[in-house]
Amino acid sequence: MEIIERPLYLNHIISLLNRGMMLILVGQRRVGKSCLLKQLEAYLKNNRHKANIAYINKELHAFKNITHADELYQYAAAQLPEGEENYLLIDEVQDIEGYENALRSLHAEGRCQIVATGSNAYIFSSELSTRLAGRYMEIPIYSLTYSEFLKFHGLSDDDRSLETYLRIGGLPGLRQYDIENESQTREYLQSVYDTIMLRDVIARGNIRNITFIENLSAFVADNVGKLLSVRNITNVMAAQGEKLSSPLAGSYLRFLCAALIITAVRRFDIHGKRLLEQIQKYYFSDHGLRNLLSGFNLRGSIEKIIENVIFHHLRAWGYQVSVGTLRNGEIDFVATRNDERIYLQASYLLSSEETIRREFGNLKNINDNFPKYVVTMEPVSGDLPDYPGIRHVRLRDFLMSQM
Repeated sequence: MEIIERPLYLNHIISLLNRGMMLILVGQRRVGKSCLLKQLEAYLKNNRHKANIAYINKELHAFKNITHADELYQYAAAQLPEGEENYLLIDEVQDIEGYENALRSLHAEGRCQIVATGSNAYIFSSELSTRLAGRYMEIPIYSLTYSEFLKFHGLSDDDRSLETYLRIGGLPGLRQYDIENESQTREYLQSVYDTIMLRDVIARGNIRNITFIENLSAFVADNVGKLLSVRNITNVMAAQGEKLSSPLAGSYLRFLCAALIITAVRRFDIHGKRLLEQIQKYYFSDHGLRNLLSGFNLRGSIEKIIENVIFHHLRAWGYQVSVGTLRNGEIDFVATRNDERIYLQASYLLSSEETIRREFGNLKNINDNFPKYVVTMEPVSGDLPDYPGIRHVRLRDFLMSQM
């Protein structure tokens, strides 16, 4: 199978090699971490001719005997002689019990550059932060951006391609299917979702109330972009006959976030310059899975999908994203990267003066000089004379931008 390069990630990984840090590629299952690791292996073979490379893929039968730290260490030590240029590549490292002990020892010996992938944030945050603190860097991997989607499927940038992307999402594995065949795309997305729920949520969390967490996932999908609290969620679901305590519902939400299927986004007080607790928004790592849970109702969910896609694009380009709060309004996204900051409002269409006042007016109330954007599906874009300094950008143009 042909592997299509994703230079947005591959070049970043290559730039961090041999700088004294382990590199951990973290992302939801099926977003392409394994292919990136294979691309890295190919790069090393083509450019580091004297290097020794040990590649472990825990999803292959050939590595079924590497189940815990001792076996991992022994295999790596046998493949990678001390004092040489060595690389240890491990796919789905969280499936090896106590893996962090082996990685710590190999790193301390200076034996090799370690690059590993994983699909569960809870595993990494709990184990790596305690045992490998200061020795590793996490590199988030996301599903395809719109421009990557066009490249993977051999499409041109037009309204039809954008509609397809908004509908089915950006999981790379969809390249093997007819993306115009809803039955095929639905079946593939369902299989990915079921795998994530079974292996990274239900099994990892030892969850017994499977019906509730599946309904909770669907509830979050239907409420993408809305401010939610655990109490609000439990109250609404209780009214629908799904009763569960707030602490347990909160833990279920954390398991969904840990499996990297959804991301919690905190609020940022723009005037007070501080993050706020309790009430958050949730977005899906891949909006195709979000659409699966909501019945692929593109017309009825277009505002939510646009927000999710903009959130995904910002994260893929390295921005930290929060929801902006003003005294009398809200900013959909406050995106920061190093010393940069941008403010964005997302809307389907500027269909009325009220919509224009809401989207542009909230941005106008921010008293700083960072860039401000309103992103919509409008076929035309351009600044409005009543709101100088605020750019109106067409969604297609925004998603094609290299930020």
